Amino acid sequence: MCGIAGVLTTGLVSEATVRAMARALAHRGPDDEGAWIDPEAGIGLGHRRLSIVDLSEAGHQPYHSRCGRYVLTYNGEIYNHAGVRRALEMDGAIEWRGHSDTETLMEAIAHWGLAEALKRCNGMFALGLWDREKRQLSLARDRIGEKPLFYGWNGDKILFGSSLAPFRAVPGFLAHIDPDVTALYLRFNCVPAPFSIYRGIFKVMPGSIVTLDARTIDQPPSRPPAVPSDAPGITCARYWSLAAAARTGMQAPEHDPDSAIASLEATLTTAILQQTMSDVPIGAFLSGGVDSSLIVALMQRATGGRARTFTIGFHDPAYDEAPHAAAIARHLGTEHHEHYMTPTCVMDVIAKLPTIYDEPFADSSQVATHILSRETRRDVTVALSGDGGDELFGGYNRYTMTSRIFDRLSLLPAGGRRNLGRLIGGVPASLWDRMGTLPFMAPVAMLGNKAHKVARAMRSGGELQEIYAAFTEEWHSGIPIRHDARLSMSATHEALPGIAREEQMMYWDMMSYLPDDILTKVDRASMAVGLEVRAPMLDRDVVACAWQTPLALKIRGGQGKWLLRQVLYRHVPPALIDRPKAGFGVPLDRWLRGPLRDWAETQLAPSSLAGIEGLDSAAVQLRWQQHLRGTHDWTAALWSVLMLIGWQAQC
Repeated sequence: MCGIAGVLTTGLVSEATVRAMARALAHRGPDDEGAWIDPEAGIGLGHRRLSIVDLSEAGHQPYHSRCGRYVLTYNGEIYNHAGVRRALEMDGAIEWRGHSDTETLMEAIAHWGLAEALKRCNGMFALGLWDREKRQLSLARDRIGEKPLFYGWNGDKILFGSSLAPFRAVPGFLAHIDPDVTALYLRFNCVPAPFSIYRGIFKVMPGSIVTLDARTIDQPPSRPPAVPSDAPGITCARYWSLAAAARTGMQAPEHDPDSAIASLEATLTTAILQQTMSDVPIGAFLSGGVDSSLIVALMQRATGGRARTFTIGFHDPAYDEAPHAAAIARHLGTEHHEHYMTPTCVMDVIAKLPTIYDEPFADSSQVATHILSRETRRDVTVALSGDGGDELFGGYNRYTMTSRIFDRLSLLPAGGRRNLGRLIGGVPASLWDRMGTLPFMAPVAMLGNKAHKVARAMRSGGELQEIYAAFTEEWHSGIPIRHDARLSMSATHEALPGIAREEQMMYWDMMSYLPDDILTKVDRASMAVGLEVRAPMLDRDVVACAWQTPLALKIRGGQGKWLLRQVLYRHVPPALIDRPKAGFGVPLDRWLRGPLRDWAETQLAPSSLAGIEGLDSAAVQLRWQQHLRGTHDWTAALWSVLMLIGWQAQC
């Protein structure tokens, strides 16, 4: 894995500036640095390398095509690059310089063109490609959005990079926080693509290519260009569409359970075999849940060796899943490592979060993800994860809750449903949590948080988008910022016709929540310590297999991920797996009332809140006091403000 950066300018391009941009990404690529400039064309490309495949100089970047037309700076892995090489060789003999996937990708682009090459490639990546013949800069991102890529306008320059840090390394860079986007951030606890926190800086959308030339430098767009779109000097196009992949899959569904189980196991095993391609040590995250346990079980069987597994534990038993992970590890016979978090080590990481995430980001599990990555990096350079299983196979509680609740309450007048929602929401989250531990009740992790989300959904108007927002957004009573604009998320929240409510929510999660929250969290947390994390569930063919799977094989009997479970039961007994879904939760709600309270009090003081332009400090203070009293669980909303304050202070 690597870091990439570059500049296209009508002024002078400086190698020193390009190298400064690259060095701002040294944590993403600690093994090598490269820079290339063409002063006449006004282009400069920078690269930092984390060596994974072909550790020799043959993988050095920026990389030049054999024909001399293209120059590439690339971050990622092409898992099927051996197959792509064979296809290229069938079209003519190639004298390969090494065995890196960078060379494979470069020659594929030179032979087939960028869009066609990316259609043939299966992997995670972000890239910048300079076409010396057309004098065009193309920026592209993988299908799901595993790897980040920012671009934008600043003076006489177009800049791009793996994060915002390279932008700030450019002399004279003017960073203007966009208040519209700040409001978006407070809704979603992350900055959703195609926006960034800075005005005039955007994100390349997953599965798309942005092509730029010097004509657009003097005509910067005020908002992110649409995909697809075509304007003088800038073109945005899709080489892959989740909507098209979903429609294709649903046109050829696999209804037979046995065939579906066999197909998924074979497809996922192939993905794992490709993703264990590495010239450095490799391991896997293991939480003890369905997704990570399945990845580890298939990894161990596919590779024929003893997998190295890693997990995080908490001393709070309500959140601690380490014993479950250890039981899975013992059953599979992995070389297992676990690390327990404490509030003290959390405080050490909190101070680093603004620079790790580089723009405001507030998933409460980001601290645990970083510590897990740091501890994993002590033993391996690459780790597999189970990310994507929930979104593809119906794992989140909101999928099952929506139908369960609203189908049962369909005969109740809307007013009665809303009143019931107010009643449920009026019970303090802490009391719900205590009820969840009573001996006559089925155990439910974080019951209070879930009950309050259900209450918000019941108080909504009943439309699917409103219900979905109740489960996924914060500050429903009003975003605490004095700003009237409300940016639309229609591009990522478009509806697919003819699918069930649960499938529609899975689609929305794949479009935004997965890349903007989950994958952003994992990428920044892991790359801060030079760890490459790969997600076999997000393999192109696994995604296609998931959309061929009917809803009845994903959610059955009110339980999600039925098909994944059936594959897992072939390797791990159900008794080790079947328990209420907890997610990657951390006891942040209790820590904010306890060991982190003094820190949070300081950050949320009126004088500190006044530093955020337009922030309604009274609304924030009200939630803070309600949280401290235990009448509400405002962890997510308060964490978003705390992370915004920390980011603005450091960045």
